[in-house]
Amino acid sequence: MRVLVVEDEARMAALIRQGLEEEAYAVDVVGNGREALNWLQSVDYDLLILDLMLPSIDGLGVCREYRENGGRVPILMLTARNTLSERVIGLDSGADDYLGKPFGMPELLARLRALSRREGPSKTSVLRVHDLSLDTTTKRATRSGQSIELTATEYALLELLMRHAGQILSRDQIINHVWNADFESGSKLIEVYIHYLRRKIDSEHATKLIHTVRGFGYRINGDE
Repeated sequence: MRVLVVEDEARMAALIRQGLEEEAYAVDVVGNGREALNWLQSVDYDLLILDLMLPSIDGLGVCREYRENGGRVPILMLTARNTLSERVIGLDSGADDYLGKPFGMPELLARLRALSRREGPSKTSVLRVHDLSLDTTTKRATRSGQSIELTATEYALLELLMRHAGQILSRDQIINHVWNADFESGSKLIEVYIHYLRRKIDSEHATKLIHTVRGFGYRINGDE
């Protein structure tokens, strides 16, 4: 999943980025409200972490303008001023959740998982396709009860496919949700990681789950 972090305090932004990347999120970081709105117009993010106090346009302004323009990405707002009135204003401006500073990374991650479940078709933490399951809390994958070891990028790609089971995802869609802005457009990384997943998930099973749809992209489902 791809996350935009809008935080002008460099140390805080770096800590959030590190914590998210360790959990297989693709992360972009910007430091002011105007830049955040520009990125939100050009990239299809899955989640937005938005600090309240920002240069140029504050978090409330970003939230309002983004929602007024039709933006639907779940927003977790961060603030050091964690009073009831502040939370009410933030939620009324379009935020989906509110987290006061200081906070622990486990709570931030739990809130992001909750927002993902709220927006997705699955309301539980476990995604399933045929005999393949993926626990988005523990990051544990199993097929027919056998554990599958995944790298962070393999996990991110598999999670994306399983959240859109049965749908064809194009290369651009996969890039936009699994990799951040550093991805090189001419790279063959998607094909490489699809190969890795097939080797781990499909190679020992008669029913193949990961399919190439030539000219369109990739999908995961239990039907040949």
